[in-house]
Amino acid sequence: MRVFVAGATGAIGKQLVPRLVEAGHEVHGMTRSESKQAMLQELGAVPVVADALDPDQVAEAVGRARPEVIVHQLTAIGAVDMRHFDRDFALTNRLRTEGTDHLLSAGQAVGVRRFVAQGVGGYGAYARNGGPVKTEEDPLDPTPAREMRETLAAIRHLEEAVLGARWTEGLVLRYGVFYGPGTSLAPGAEQFELVRRRKFPLVGDGGGVWSFIHVADAAEATVAAVERGSRGAYNIVDDDPAPVTKWLPALAQELGAKKPMRVPRFIGRLFAGEAGVVMMTDVRGASNAKAKRELGWRPAHSSWRDGFSAA
Repeated sequence: MRVFVAGATGAIGKQLVPRLVEAGHEVHGMTRSESKQAMLQELGAVPVVADALDPDQVAEAVGRARPEVIVHQLTAIGAVDMRHFDRDFALTNRLRTEGTDHLLSAGQAVGVRRFVAQGVGGYGAYARNGGPVKTEEDPLDPTPAREMRETLAAIRHLEEAVLGARWTEGLVLRYGVFYGPGTSLAPGAEQFELVRRRKFPLVGDGGGVWSFIHVADAAEATVAAVERGSRGAYNIVDDDPAPVTKWLPALAQELGAKKPMRVPRFIGRLFAGEAGVVMMTDVRGASNAKAKRELGWRPAHSSWRDGFSAA
């Protein structure tokens, strides 16, 4: 199939493109940077340069490629200050709203039969009540922390737009917290270094449940969605949702660091805002049962424990 990947040079895009090529697909990889065309060629894709926020450029790029499937992996996530979560996600939020709409419009014009988009299942997307592990049938958080409202609204917009596009088969992959090459949870990267330097404290009871996914496993799941997915949302996470009280000390030990400091909620709120406290104490994990059942996918790193060790 001809597959158009928007965001082809991001952390997951660099894992996804060669896997699609290896599976026999003709891949057109979109980037906004002309300097990344050589990278895309090395990965096996046909390079496409376009600004995802310019509807005319997107329409022209998709029109030239005439893909059967569009994969939307557009983000612009850098360093994030939890006290200003929405500010630091502002561009990503535009890519999830305007960028999604532009890709859908362009895809409808050429009649793509499947549209696969990057959703979120790993940092506070689900409602913070009920059990610790959520399925795709559970609602997204209707009352996110103040600093996360715009980000959750953008996630909701993406899901409603993609799943509501009746002219194509829309899939939203709710990825867990990424780790591995090109992410902030990798050797030398921001989050690992904060843990190593004991600057990533455990806040409150540390009861927030996180679901992780190695970026390579996320890419494998995306290939499965491209080839055989059906309309709907899928949690793309490992088999081992874990509270912060388990995974954070285990990561510190793996990195040869001292145990994380423990601070009360009010102290955590001072340096991480309400969003940071929510992430540490209240978020819910996600079940991957549907993705395993319907996509025929299994994460090679079934637990973050093994994955962190490998990283």
